Amino acid sequence: MSVNVVTQLQVKSHNSPDESRRPDKTTVDVVTVGDYTVGRYTFEPGWTWAECIKPVVGTDTCQMSHVGYCVSGALDVETTDGGKISISAGDSYTIPPGHNARVVGDQPFQGIEFLSAADFARPSE
Repeated sequence: MSVNVVTQLQVKSHNSPDESRRPDKTTVDVVTVGDYTVGRYTFEPGWTWAECIKPVVGTDTCQMSHVGYCVSGALDVETTDGGKISISAGDSYTIPPGHNARVVGDQPFQGIEFLSAADFARPSE
């Protein structure tokens, strides 16, 4: 198991992010603290990865790895190999590359992401 070492004391607010990305029905607010990039993801009701993010990144499924915590709302995720999970408030989650997702219900999904924030919803080069 690798060990991460934090070398500086720092705080930043997602209310004043270093960067914001805003594809359809999506807000990604990103801050960098020390050597780490943390994202606050908000997906509005009706959001699906295929309709809102696929046009930005141009892949058939999401190719990001995700590690996060759901603050509010609900999200259903399905992998290309048929795995399915439902994420709701209070859940921590991991999602491997090769998946699609959709917001469930009439409340926005809000999650804090610790792995994919640097590149999620960023146009591929």
